[in-house]
Amino acid sequence: MAILISENTKVLIQGITGREGSARTRFMLDYGTKVLAGVSPGRGGSEVWGVPVFNSVKEAAEEFGPIDASVTFVPGPQVKNAVIEAMEAGVSFVVVPAERVPLHDSLEMIAMAHREGARILGPGSLGLLSAGKAAMGWLGGTEEFARESFKPGSVGVMSRSGGQTSTVVWSLTRTGIGITTALHVGAEPVLGLSFAEILPLFEADEETEAVVLFGEIGTVAEEEAAEVVKEGRFTKPLVAYIAGRTLPAGMRFSHASAIIEGGRGTAESKVEALIKVGARVVEHPQEIATTLTEILKVGELQ
Repeated sequence: MAILISENTKVLIQGITGREGSARTRFMLDYGTKVLAGVSPGRGGSEVWGVPVFNSVKEAAEEFGPIDASVTFVPGPQVKNAVIEAMEAGVSFVVVPAERVPLHDSLEMIAMAHREGARILGPGSLGLLSAGKAAMGWLGGTEEFARESFKPGSVGVMSRSGGQTSTVVWSLTRTGIGITTALHVGAEPVLGLSFAEILPLFEADEETEAVVLFGEIGTVAEEEAAEVVKEGRFTKPLVAYIAGRTLPAGMRFSHASAIIEGGRGTAESKVEALIKVGARVVEHPQEIATTLTEILKVGELQ
């Protein structure tokens, strides 16, 4: 199994005729993602890699019926309209790769998602990949790399760093550990899906036996994840790493969401919260895979 996407998820690409939209569509198709349609206003009636293009999400839904998920390859200032259009057409899961989305736009579309019972991954997310099943966004890069590095298994991976998501998965594969789903939550100050919301999804997935959390300084995302464990809504082994421990308060680390303010979001507070609820917090990223081999028998993860 997997979370959020599988080989049966019906996917739409918004901005499919753009450079990134077209390139990522090719990757997603090659990997096996069920891409039904694309949307680019004014380009309806054309095709991209054999995928029909429509002028609106509504038109695509009228043609194919309910669409499960969309990925928006559109510039930051256009993201809000694209996401709202998708949700108004009944799409319940939207991946938003764009960065520099206006803050008020993010707040508005995330609020709408909560009202509609929809989910947003991002903004600023590289996307997600369910090993051997489907991919949405940039995560995985190419079919060859994705199939070589994202081996099917029983460990879920969630990360606040786009690049480190792939690095963590690659290190697990080298140790003989496969994954169910890996995802990057995004890099913007305000995000849709959080660690705290993702953990219960992994808890409900029968094939996920353990989860890796790659965190960073800034925000209280990791403390919120610890609360989920404390409340008993996630009971599986959790291995965590917090990046940026040595940076002083007020200094940004990597991107906008990783900044310590007012004593909140420090590495110390995150590590303490996670350790208190029984998570294994490692000092170095390379210890993630070795720690998992201690917790779970590698043979059971294949």
